[in-house]
Amino acid sequence: MALPTTGAPAPEFTLQDHTGTEISLSDYQGEKNVLVYFYPKAMTPGCTVQAQGLRDIAEQLAAHDVVVFGVSPDPVKRLAKFVERDALNFQLLSDEDHSVADAYGAWGPKKFMGKEFDGILRTSYLVDKAGNLCEIINKFKTKDHHEVVLNTLQELGL
Repeated sequence: MALPTTGAPAPEFTLQDHTGTEISLSDYQGEKNVLVYFYPKAMTPGCTVQAQGLRDIAEQLAAHDVVVFGVSPDPVKRLAKFVERDALNFQLLSDEDHSVADAYGAWGPKKFMGKEFDGILRTSYLVDKAGNLCEIINKFKTKDHHEVVLNTLQELGL
């Protein structure tokens, strides 16, 4: 399967959010820019810091007409707990079979504590209102992810 590239249409998906509602990327085409960010596991330290950073810049993201989707292989029930615990103001989507992560190239080999395994490759994708992938962001630390996203939006003029 070919990995997505900037300028090409973003891979379409439909996933359940933390409330069990089905969300499709195409629902936002023509309406909003979309940040799709993949993270390994809800309620873990790095993922929490990353989510809180995005939560705290909601107004700036809204000014860029951006809706945020956090995608992980967690079940809906765990995502609901994460949203409630951290007062997250965006949708978390459940990709339990990692098919969407695969389509985006955000699933692959990782190393952690000397072990090798397949998992989520922490990556973010900016999709414009036309449904095209405008940027792939994969060089950031969880604590500055939100700043990198804002700077990228400004550079792209979105």
